[in-house]
Amino acid sequence: MKRHSIALAAATLLAVTPGLVAQELHPQELERNASAPAGASDQETATVPDPASAIVAAQGDTRLRLLLQEVLDRNPSVAALAADARAAAQRAPQVKALPDPVVSVTAFLLSPETRVGPQYGTVALSQRFPWFGKLPAREQVELAAAVSARARVAARRLEIVTEARRLAYELAWLDHEEREVRDDRSTLEHYEELARARYISGVGIQQSIIKIQAEITRDDNRLLEISTRRGTLEARLNTLRDRPRGTPLPSFSLPKRIEEGPAAESLLQEALIRRPELAELDALIQKAENAGIVAKKDYSPDVTAGLAWTWVGKRSDPAGQANPPQDNGKDVLALFASVNLPVHRERLAAGVEEAGQQRMAAEERRRAVRARIEGDIADLDNTMKTTSAQVHLFDKVLVAQAQQSLNSAETAYATGNVDVLNLLDAERILLEVRIAAARARADWAVAMARMEGTVGLPLSQIPQQEKTK
Repeated sequence: MKRHSIALAAATLLAVTPGLVAQELHPQELERNASAPAGASDQETATVPDPASAIVAAQGDTRLRLLLQEVLDRNPSVAALAADARAAAQRAPQVKALPDPVVSVTAFLLSPETRVGPQYGTVALSQRFPWFGKLPAREQVELAAAVSARARVAARRLEIVTEARRLAYELAWLDHEEREVRDDRSTLEHYEELARARYISGVGIQQSIIKIQAEITRDDNRLLEISTRRGTLEARLNTLRDRPRGTPLPSFSLPKRIEEGPAAESLLQEALIRRPELAELDALIQKAENAGIVAKKDYSPDVTAGLAWTWVGKRSDPAGQANPPQDNGKDVLALFASVNLPVHRERLAAGVEEAGQQRMAAEERRRAVRARIEGDIADLDNTMKTTSAQVHLFDKVLVAQAQQSLNSAETAYATGNVDVLNLLDAERILLEVRIAAARARADWAVAMARMEGTVGLPLSQIPQQEKTK
């Protein structure tokens, strides 16, 4: 009967103890995780900048803004990193909790006889308690890792938004180039009609017609090249938004206004605040610092405390029945404790050194990222200034001069003062100048998009007093 009681008591403890421990340890964590991922600690409440959302919201072109939002919503790489970040956020509640308690059951097949009776078995419940500060320090390590994971998501979002804007502006330039080539082709067809009329009337020569037709064929070939390049760009853009290769895309337009950008010093200040890559590395530095704290605390022992209950039966021997001892058959209740001995100092010292090297690596990577940001800002600032000057030069001087030259050539050709070659040269110059003007505008738009991706903020949202005059 006693042996059945032992089994029943052990089963009761196994069933009840985990529930009691869970009620003691987890309600606050569960409530915190249900309400928000942040808790009371600085690492848990750390915010990560999301410049991609600000850049998307600042787009004046509705079609481009909707496309960029779709890219953010559907891009598989962003979704994968977001899932990794959510998984990283779940590690802190795991490492901050106490280890599971241990229930052990001992049944004596040959019951030891004692003065107060035979012992049938023992049930023990023990709990290991890490040294003071170990669990909070481990939690801080994982919280910093979760912040770095969220920063990687923001960095990837910013990267694909910048790339999607570049592709959109390249498509807009191709549309502009196609329109210019088609207009040129229409003009050449008009010249062909004039040349035929001159040839029929005996004023012109057939060679003029052939040369114009050759230029028309050249435009046709250029249109085919434009179509090929457009297909490549559209495929890349559809890949970013996780759409099939041939999914139609809206048409985009190049910026009409070319504005002077903010000063490079102001751009660098904003970038140092808003770039997610810097936030990620700051979190990794903090993670390494916390890992060093954990490694140092591993020099302290952990404590295990427990409670043991031994079932004791009444004496059944003749002497015990004739003269039962005091406390005959009384069960034994005992408390026990133990500590581990952190004697392997080389292992512990290696853990401290590892954390120190990890921090050094994160700090060096942060220096490299900052240097790259400074270089990118300087390069893009120069590109924006150069392309802005080119756009103004094309719009105010070169396009007008090329148009005037063509008008003069058309008049001279109509009166027979110049041949068709001079006319075609003037037409070709005007076409190339117009295409070059659009290319300069596209280059400025791409540089502006890359600059905003480098800074992590729309240039229009930088305070007015920080802009160059």
